[in-house]
Amino acid sequence: MVESIARVRHIRVTPTKARRVVNLIRGKQATEALAILKFAPQGASEPVYKLVASAIANARVKADAANSFLDEQDLFVAAAYVDEGTTLKRFQPRAQGRAFQILKRTSHITVVLATPDETSTVAAGGAAKAQKAGKK
Repeated sequence: MVESIARVRHIRVTPTKARRVVNLIRGKQATEALAILKFAPQGASEPVYKLVASAIANARVKADAANSFLDEQDLFVAAAYVDEGTTLKRFQPRAQGRAFQILKRTSHITVVLATPDETSTVAAGGAAKAQKAGKK
C-alpha cells in the first residue's frame, strides 16, 4: 500500500562500485538490507545504508500522512539502481611537462521501497520504462 522513494545525487562513488553494493540488497526485505549493508566491507555501503534508512523514514511519514498503519517488516526493496552522475575532470602533472587526466566519477543512487500490495504497480512502471527505453 505504501511506496517510498529515496535518492542521493552527485555522490562521490563510482557507479560500478555502487552497483556492486546495490545488487546485494535488490529484492530483499528493508530491515534485512540494512543488516547486509551494515556489515558489507565496500566503501559505498555506508551511503546506500543511509539511503535505505531514509526510504524507510519516508515510508513512515507517507503512511502517517495517509493515516494508515505501516509495519516496517513488510517493506522490501522493490527497485534499486545506480545512474552515472557528472564527472569531475582533474589533471595530474607527469614527466616532461605532460598532463595526465584523472576522472572523478559521481553517482545518482535511487532506492524504492514498497509493501507487497504495491508490487504490481512498481513492476508495471518498470516494464513501461523498459519498453520506452527499447523504442529509442
